[in-house]
Amino acid sequence: MRSEKFTFPGSDGQELAARLDLPEGRPSAYALFAHCFTCSKDIFSAQRIAQGLAERGLAVLRFDFTGLGHSDGEFANTNFSSNIQDLLAAAEHLRRTYEAPKLLVGHSLGGAAVLAAAGDIPECQAVATIAAPADPAHVAHHFTDKRAEIEREGEAEVQLAGRPFRIKKQFLEDIAAQRLAERVAGLRRPLLIFHAPLDETVSIDNASGIFVAAKHPKSFVSLDSADHLLKRKEDAVYVAEVLAAWAGRYLRTDKVASEKAQPDPSGRDEGTVVVRETGEGFLSQHVFVGRHRLRADEPFALGGDDSGPTPYDLLLAALGSCTSMTMRMYAKRKNWALKTAQVTLNHSKIHAQDCADCETRDGKIDRIERQIRLEGDLDEAQRDKLLEIADKCPVHRTLHSEVQIVTQREAAETQG
Repeated sequence: MRSEKFTFPGSDGQELAARLDLPEGRPSAYALFAHCFTCSKDIFSAQRIAQGLAERGLAVLRFDFTGLGHSDGEFANTNFSSNIQDLLAAAEHLRRTYEAPKLLVGHSLGGAAVLAAAGDIPECQAVATIAAPADPAHVAHHFTDKRAEIEREGEAEVQLAGRPFRIKKQFLEDIAAQRLAERVAGLRRPLLIFHAPLDETVSIDNASGIFVAAKHPKSFVSLDSADHLLKRKEDAVYVAEVLAAWAGRYLRTDKVASEKAQPDPSGRDEGTVVVRETGEGFLSQHVFVGRHRLRADEPFALGGDDSGPTPYDLLLAALGSCTSMTMRMYAKRKNWALKTAQVTLNHSKIHAQDCADCETRDGKIDRIERQIRLEGDLDEAQRDKLLEIADKCPVHRTLHSEVQIVTQREAAETQG
């Protein structure tokens, strides 16, 4: 199992901190995990459940809602509706960079959020909740003693899980306006409900309310003596095991089955790149580079779905990263005070006759413009030398040298 950290733009453009837990091989499907009220993606239960699912072949994206954990924004300006929008932004990020989530999992208020968001994620095939309230307004009981002050002053500081948070009147108005039972009734996805009968934070009656509102197929799993946050390792492990087994029944598709039948190209020798169609959209491609997985596509104007950078974008990225790395290694060897290097590149086609230094005189040629920005306590001679070194990066030299591309046909596996 491996894990990747990154950020993505939330519903209002703020950067949300995220972690993607991945299995060793190709994921059978992607899942999206929503954490509990005022928690974070790194709470123990979220970590252990995500890791457990990854160990069983699922990739799991967990992230911090706006204003929580390592995400940007002010918690006081958020509400249940903004949580739903953050979930949709997370699903869109997965859709563009990897694959849209087929499974939604939510803990506590995060469970209510995935129930509300599922209908707006068409790729979602199954939903699971853990200790979720049947009504988002349930969370207001955490600060009942401050409610009058919030109504009177417009906001108040409350203590939640031993930490101070500011709750505004708009938060109360938003949760009061939610009609979650209607969303659950129209879910039209298989639903699995986990709940502990002795949960003192969200009573078992909430699980009953969700179960009654939902249509079949629906399932309930009792967590016996577990607490609300699943602090005991064995409880979180149990949820992951049952959830993975249950989800496997609903996430098997012809596409997943055909992908599993193909050899997994990850982990190949260094220097080997494998590109394979994703099967999603017209031009979308998976790019496998060792254990790394990228995506390539074309913009809508050229018939693609804009789910990843274009082939020329990737070419510029190779040249730009090679340029920056080469200058960094040279500066380190010389012990120069290069703080940061930035390389900006553009690709275009120009008429050959407009190029004074080109041997080709007819038709059009490719032109790459490269702008290099160097920051640090460097004199002019050092800056000039680093620009000279930029032209010596291996990718730059490859683009200027004679390149032989040998194409061979690889025998395709026949299916009986």
